[in-house]
Amino acid sequence: MRVEVDNARVVGPSNKYGEQYVTTKPDQNRTYRGGTEVLAENATPSGRLEVVTANGADLGLDVGDVLAGATVGPIDWSSFGGYALDATTVGTPQRNHPAPVVAQPAGTRQLSIATYNVENLAQGDSAAKYQALAQGVVTNLAAPDIVALEEVQDNTGSRDDGTVAADQTLAKLTAAISAAGGPSYQWREIDPVNDKDGGQPGGNIRVAFLYDPSRVSFVDTGSTSVDRSTTGTQAVKSHGKAALSLSPGRIDPTNPVWTDSRKPLAGEFSFRGQRVIVIANHFDSKLGDQNADGRFQYPEQSSTVQRAGQALVVHQFVRSLLDVEKKAEVVVLGDLNDYQFSAALAVLRTGNAAGTGPASLTDLITTLPADQQYTYVYNGISQVLDHILVTRAVRGINYQVVHVNAEYTNQTSDHDPQVLAFTP
Repeated sequence: MRVEVDNARVVGPSNKYGEQYVTTKPDQNRTYRGGTEVLAENATPSGRLEVVTANGADLGLDVGDVLAGATVGPIDWSSFGGYALDATTVGTPQRNHPAPVVAQPAGTRQLSIATYNVENLAQGDSAAKYQALAQGVVTNLAAPDIVALEEVQDNTGSRDDGTVAADQTLAKLTAAISAAGGPSYQWREIDPVNDKDGGQPGGNIRVAFLYDPSRVSFVDTGSTSVDRSTTGTQAVKSHGKAALSLSPGRIDPTNPVWTDSRKPLAGEFSFRGQRVIVIANHFDSKLGDQNADGRFQYPEQSSTVQRAGQALVVHQFVRSLLDVEKKAEVVVLGDLNDYQFSAALAVLRTGNAAGTGPASLTDLITTLPADQQYTYVYNGISQVLDHILVTRAVRGINYQVVHVNAEYTNQTSDHDPQVLAFTP
């Protein structure tokens, strides 16, 4: 069937294959920056339409841009699932995309903590990628006191040569941040067991902390002779406060729920004499799930079982900290690879998939207006994969999602970072 779409707004940025997504229902679940978002389980926006240009021409469109006038061509069915319009006529690009978000800086007495998936950052990546990441941290995130990173690769990147250390990768990133006018960040991380944490084969991705030592101190605890890649940290009491037996430490790293997946990294920080525990995460991906646009409806989401198991382990660890200190200030953050309304997030908050009963954690993305609840754009769907959750004692919150990547055809990462500021 030959069809025409007029004045189509872009909801998924252009890629090198000449593909971009537009919406035929401009008022459907519109985000505040022009995308279209998913707000409930099995509620994929029905107005999305993939537009494929002739000869794969890259139009360089961002979310919020418009193909003014008529875009015309026959309708096809993409091999990846979903309808596609093979455009013989393409509307005139009207570039309306919003500027990248710049976070409001934290106050002097506020502690600021960010999460940023840096998309398989390898030591051998270009200087341009490091410079762009650094500028994002310094300018767009306003140089947070603590940054939890996801997808930091080992020193030899995807070469599967037994290397697990990532000190060169992190040194290159922190040097780039300093050169961009940011803090002289230090870092803490735990090298994974080779080829056991999933991700790109050979890359040994892991989560890591950067922190600004002029603003916050990292509290190192536990024996240096312990193999922290396989020995889990525990909640303990120190001077009447919740603390960690190992800091940095992994949470229950030999539990089967972490098979071929990243293990959470817990760390103690001291800010103006107050102790804050931060838990960085990168849950199992959605790889293996059936396509939301495929023939099977509703699609089977087999990966959610593992993420729900991972969420339960982290929830139980947070409960163990709260059992030691009811008013413990705990921040759980990272790429959780699931939606704010998912079973995994319900388990993380409350300990059960129904989300019933008292919540140990508040998912801050749910405190934003509905049209701002997204951190990622996939196949034209604005959605939440990255989260910051906090215990009840964390007060005076300023929380922001910083849109710098996901809506743009030129991306430093496929995820948008976010930042929390509060007064401990």
